Amino acid sequence: MMQKFISLIFLFCLLTVAYGNEESNLSDNNTVREYLNNLNIEEGDEIELFEPPSWTSERGSKILVNVDGLGAVGDGISDDTQAFVKAWKQACSTPKSVLLVPKGRRYLVNATRFRGPCVDRLVVQVEGTILAPNDPKNWDVKNPRTWLYFSNLKAVNFQGNGVIDGSGSKWWAASCKKNKSNPCIGAPTAFTIDSSSVVRVQGLTIRNSQQMHFTISRSEIVRVYDVLVSSPEDSPNTDGIHLTASTNVVIENSKIGTGDDCISIVNGSSNIKMKRITCGPGHGISIGSLGKDNSTGVVTKVVLDNAFLRGTTNGLRIKTWQGGSGYVRGVRYQNVRMENVSNPIIIDQYYCDSPKSCQNQTSAVEISLIMYRNISGTSKSAKAMQFACSDKVPCSHIVLNNINLGRMNGTAEAEAYCHSATGFGYGYVQPSAECLSSSDRDLLIKRREEDQFAESSKEHLAHTEL
Repeated sequence: MMQKFISLIFLFCLLTVAYGNEESNLSDNNTVREYLNNLNIEEGDEIELFEPPSWTSERGSKILVNVDGLGAVGDGISDDTQAFVKAWKQACSTPKSVLLVPKGRRYLVNATRFRGPCVDRLVVQVEGTILAPNDPKNWDVKNPRTWLYFSNLKAVNFQGNGVIDGSGSKWWAASCKKNKSNPCIGAPTAFTIDSSSVVRVQGLTIRNSQQMHFTISRSEIVRVYDVLVSSPEDSPNTDGIHLTASTNVVIENSKIGTGDDCISIVNGSSNIKMKRITCGPGHGISIGSLGKDNSTGVVTKVVLDNAFLRGTTNGLRIKTWQGGSGYVRGVRYQNVRMENVSNPIIIDQYYCDSPKSCQNQTSAVEISLIMYRNISGTSKSAKAMQFACSDKVPCSHIVLNNINLGRMNGTAEAEAYCHSATGFGYGYVQPSAECLSSSDRDLLIKRREEDQFAESSKEHLAHTEL
């Protein structure tokens, strides 16, 4: 684990140098536009190691490991945890095996850690329903923040038409966000892929999670297809798909409706592609939050292509706390339709998800090279576009192309708001974002002058930021 952590730090340092050099070459609007238009996400070909997503074979080459054959009852009442543990151990150690959760059954499983590595190409075929205990009092105290946790996997396929159900209603009722007299205690994530590579998740339904539904952490080359994520609009902190410290991830053809972000992308994530996403209800598709407690956050190379958001409290959001450091760079949102969305386009460097007011601080996570292209629909709020950026670390290279956002009721025009944000628009842009002046070149010259002054100074500031 320490070696992986050191590798991650080294990656951050490389990214910082690469992007620093890259941004210094973006000296005019045409160059910025060309860079963002041509932003490609490397998907890699390792995922092709998978066979087609099927667990049946005419030649009978698959070894079937059925949880029922290892003692699972599947009545939704009996505890089937040990049967799942036994099935995992057998399937994980058997070449070309399929761990089967049969259709038409309901399996009660407590918090469990399923660890790899596994031999050959494992398929986890979920056709039935996996249920979590519905009472927090019955939860395994050794795993307070995870339910179904998978780690150290390579070339594993999770698939099927089954359901992962977190039975989260009592967890939500106990949340401090539902009732301020409750203590603020974290709840489990329903389904976690951690420290893994070359993983495919296809066709599953993940619903009613205790907190986050599906987390991908410290992993690379992950593909998520045709997944349905759902929980009530008022379920607190129930992010749909959460990415952290992960690279080369594709989320495609998925429908997400929760009480928090449909998709959230946080520190250490890069090369993220989202295609054909339906979001709502929820808090939108978010990068962040980043920079909490003066931490460093880095997110680079993110593309969202073809999405529909309905009735969400935010649309395309980048959120950072004051006092943080790091950067968000190289993001393109395109071909997005919104309906009745409160904040369709929003960058917020003053994010504060706290019962107490947040202290004003000068440092911030830098946000630059962000493109919004072919974005249309209706805004529930007056300000359809908001760029609320730091005075000390302003947002730069914000590009708007073919934007058509109007008020939901049609009685008034939508507006744009800018603070310490620079960029430009081309093509049709409504509402007009004249507040995004084309002063990126001036800002770049100013930064170069500051850099030259720092180099000539006898006193050099030593720091450990990556």
